[in-house]
Amino acid sequence: MAQEKFYRISGMENGRRIESRILEERIQKAVADGYRYIEVEAFGQHGIGGRLWRAGEDKVHVRIIGSPGQRVGSMGFPNTRIEIMGPASDDTGWLNAGAEIIVHGHATNGTANAMAQGKIYVAGNIGARGMTMTKHNPRFAPPELWVLGGVGDYFAEFMAGGIAVICGHEPQNPENVLGYRPCVGMVGGKIFFRGPHKGYSQADVKLEPITDADWDWLRENLKVFLAAIGRTELFATLADRTQWQLLVARTPQEKRSLPRRPISEFRREVWDKELGRGGLIGDLVDFDRSPIPLIVTGNLRRFVPVWENRKYLPPCQASCPTGIPVHERWQLIREGRIDEAIDLALAYTPFPATVCGYLCPNLCMQACTRQVRRMVPPDVRELGKASLTAKLPELPSLSGKRVAVIGGGPAGISVAWQLRLQGHEAVIYDMQDELGGKLSSAIPRSRIADEILKAELERAKKVLPHIYLQQHLSREDFERLKADYDFIVIAAGAQKPRVIPIPGKERLIPALDFLRQAQKGQARVGKRVVIIGAGNVGCDVATEAHRLGATEITLIDIQEPLSFGKERKAAEAVGAKFRWPCFSKAVTEEGLELSTGEIIPADTVIISIGDVPDLDFLPESVATERGFIKVNEFYQTSDPQVFAIGDVVKLGLLTEAIGAGRKAAQAIADLIAGRTPLRDTRTRIDYSRVKLEYFNPRLLRLDRLEDAAAECVSCGTCRDCGICISVCPQAAISRQETAGGGFELVVDPDRCIGCGFCAGACPCGVWNLVENEPLV
Repeated sequence: MAQEKFYRISGMENGRRIESRILEERIQKAVADGYRYIEVEAFGQHGIGGRLWRAGEDKVHVRIIGSPGQRVGSMGFPNTRIEIMGPASDDTGWLNAGAEIIVHGHATNGTANAMAQGKIYVAGNIGARGMTMTKHNPRFAPPELWVLGGVGDYFAEFMAGGIAVICGHEPQNPENVLGYRPCVGMVGGKIFFRGPHKGYSQADVKLEPITDADWDWLRENLKVFLAAIGRTELFATLADRTQWQLLVARTPQEKRSLPRRPISEFRREVWDKELGRGGLIGDLVDFDRSPIPLIVTGNLRRFVPVWENRKYLPPCQASCPTGIPVHERWQLIREGRIDEAIDLALAYTPFPATVCGYLCPNLCMQACTRQVRRMVPPDVRELGKASLTAKLPELPSLSGKRVAVIGGGPAGISVAWQLRLQGHEAVIYDMQDELGGKLSSAIPRSRIADEILKAELERAKKVLPHIYLQQHLSREDFERLKADYDFIVIAAGAQKPRVIPIPGKERLIPALDFLRQAQKGQARVGKRVVIIGAGNVGCDVATEAHRLGATEITLIDIQEPLSFGKERKAAEAVGAKFRWPCFSKAVTEEGLELSTGEIIPADTVIISIGDVPDLDFLPESVATERGFIKVNEFYQTSDPQVFAIGDVVKLGLLTEAIGAGRKAAQAIADLIAGRTPLRDTRTRIDYSRVKLEYFNPRLLRLDRLEDAAAECVSCGTCRDCGICISVCPQAAISRQETAGGGFELVVDPDRCIGCGFCAGACPCGVWNLVENEPLV
């Protein structure tokens, strides 16, 4: 379409939404003026794209952005192509007379209702009563409805012609792609579907084998459908003939040949059970009867809504190794309690600014429902950076119980911090000359400013006054600690570098040694540097080597590098080259010789293939495996008095070490109190339960705290928004205060009809619709 023919129409004028009628008039005028490519910014207007007869034989492409209202493409003409760049509302394609309609998202109820011609392509699921009352004039091609996912209840009700294709890819109900009671009253047409179902009206339709002709048609048109919705990569998955089934309408002759139920049995088994004895005039007669309302409540409901507030973990908290309830911090900010939101982090980590604000790969943001659904997640890094000003929590009186912590890195400081918050004294022993472990000695200052780290270490020292540095412990020292303390936590990290046994290995510089020397200004690298091992630590080495003057930096690995996130981007930004697979043969004066005979020139060769713990001080009572300490789920070793966390157990992220410290501290506190340690058994909430329709999909950044808080969905935790109360047609939901200033949402079973509006409308996914218990 030529650029000069492009025409844009907005459904908003002077800050106010214009009426559907006015918007349609403007679209019609644009077509009459010769425009054939029209982009409409919708704000809930109805009937967009229908009846564009003024175009004559010309093709018109209507592209809808924003939120269209009901009946998109209603009475659409064969010359019209309508593309909805997101979800669609009710009755999409109602009375469609030939338009091609593409929905790049889900569509709601009544999709393709009474359609006679044209095609509707849906890139997600559809709601109830789709493909109802369709028809087919034999003079024209049959109408088609294509759905990538599944369909809602009462699908194909009174369908009289056309073709429906239900692909069953990521359906709304994985156990039933056809919904409840499909095909009732269907008299014409066919339905191709893929996936499990829970029955259909056998009096109206039957399963038939897919013929070669049917399969050729389905296979070729499947390519067209997937291309239209931009999902061509799914063709190989969906083009498996064995997974497809075909439903066709029974002929009148077939229906007549089916066994017919006697009218007396129908009245007894169906009529009286559904409408009550006395039937439709039951309210006008007084003879004995047992009426059942058409819309039932109480124990007769098919489904019952259950308020599952906080039953599941939100994705952010579930993915954070430290367990920080990020959604609760955003909730506090929404309530105007910013200081409380900032202070909350110190209950979970002593490094909210250093780690959450700068060093963490932000697993919470990667797992955020918004991120998974291709929307920008709230930027927790800004909240982390703000936590530098968090106030120290009020410390309880000491209990008299003492715990020795071996190691003053992130894991050791974390467990000591948490123990002191529980009221127990923690004493840190570390072999280095400064506190902080790899945070202080190995992380490049290009990733974390010195003043940030120092400020958080100083805060930790105020809470933990007993810290002993330059302490090299022997087995005898360890046994003395066991006698002097109630528990010991080993958090000594991994200090011994792995070195590959090749000629010239004495020329190799371990990555940890290099990073420590670089911190102290003692490292020299020359112009050419080769790094064996292209993980995140190797990337840190690369950025430091560049800072020290290296101009040719090569990272090699035996496999595709596992580096990711900020570290990988920083290494690439300084021009580091990544090569794999490469196998080292020898280190020479010229550089690194590979197994292929190639020599990569290097002034310095640094090895970064991981480190292992130095466990010479361990007694035999503490079991190890492959050089690491064995622990149970609470980080307790084979010696019940000794716990181990961090890299001495398993190499991992800073956040994993900090989170292990919090869990181990809680287990120790439980044992001191005489309780059996328990773990949080909650699972992550299913993404499908969370609704993002209430949030703006076009935001490109959420780094202001107030904006981020407003856009947090609060997955699995009620936002107290009142939407469920507002949409309930029976006013069955009420908000009730609970002790301690909380609240709960309560359902009145005598009012509730089990319609599911609450579960369908809840943005947070805290309502669940469960099958009702049958009466005994």
